[in-house]
Amino acid sequence: MKLTGFELRRIELPLVAPFRTSFGVQTGRRVLLVRAVTADAEGWGECVAMADPLYSPEYVDAAEDVMKRFLVPALAAADRLDASRVATVLAPFKGHRMAKCALETALLDAELRAEGRPLARELGAVRDRVPCGVSVGIMDSVPQLLDAVAGYLDQGYVRIKLKIEPGWDVEPVRAVRERFGDDVALQVDANTAYTLADARQLAKLDPFDLLLIEQPLDEEDVLGHAELARLVDTPICLDESITSAATAAAAIRLGACRVVNVKPGRVGGYLEARRIHDVCTAAGIAVWCGGMLETGIGRAANLALAALPGFTLPGDTSASDRYFHTDITEPFVLAGGHIEVPSGPGLGVEPLADRLDAVTTTTEWIAC
Repeated sequence: MKLTGFELRRIELPLVAPFRTSFGVQTGRRVLLVRAVTADAEGWGECVAMADPLYSPEYVDAAEDVMKRFLVPALAAADRLDASRVATVLAPFKGHRMAKCALETALLDAELRAEGRPLARELGAVRDRVPCGVSVGIMDSVPQLLDAVAGYLDQGYVRIKLKIEPGWDVEPVRAVRERFGDDVALQVDANTAYTLADARQLAKLDPFDLLLIEQPLDEEDVLGHAELARLVDTPICLDESITSAATAAAAIRLGACRVVNVKPGRVGGYLEARRIHDVCTAAGIAVWCGGMLETGIGRAANLALAALPGFTLPGDTSASDRYFHTDITEPFVLAGGHIEVPSGPGLGVEPLADRLDAVTTTTEWIAC
């Protein structure tokens, strides 16, 4: 692959409604997009880092800085480069997995477009559509939550995920179960808001037949998760703690989880995400594809990943209108609780020029 250069493009999109988690409230998305241009094609990647380092140590300004100062120059200087070697070339630079993922995705998209191959087929997908769940943020009241859940079920989502935090856990879960019954696939996500001292409180969720409790403890407390898994009946799912196939294997060996949420940006790219899928599948651990409020660029890639055989639980690959009034690509639409996996070359989607320009705040071209 002969690189011509990279375009780094910042965009801002308002959310259709504020999205509250245990670490804060989001009203919009400031996104860093990467366009890789090669001699044969161009491709797109999306950096999922948030504006502030609250979910992860990474944040969008730092991602742009590390790309410009270190990562892009390293790729430009590589003697032999294809998408499969991006992780190796960038390995000397510690961390910054979300930035690395965006660059790898853009190059992978360009490479596959040039060869006429879809990303889904490249990763090993076995489905042409995937079942979709939806993530429901923390609300001001239980009645407001019930109205939101009712709306998503009416739209056809096949799984509901409730964000929780201390003081907003048992009662909202009980209310959803009582209102909508036991047949609704239901899970909760704590985003590290609890400690092992809260085990008794978390065990109060056991009677509600949840699919899982996602990342209840700090991301570094893998041993704490292993202990918690012995104290509660609901399966523990790890999210923030899983940063690679190696950490996934270690967590599984310790008994810290029975389910893994795979987020490609968090683990450094879709190729590493596939390795995590393979590790978990071999160990009999269920996986599902999480979301980071992606635009259509990131959502297309996530759908390709979620179509792999080990992704047996519905993911957070919601329809475009769950988060954005107008996306930068043709919107992904929910039909029968599922969304179709793009089948075109590469990601199978690309930004629509007029929509992209309307939300762009800055662009910078880096020649290679």
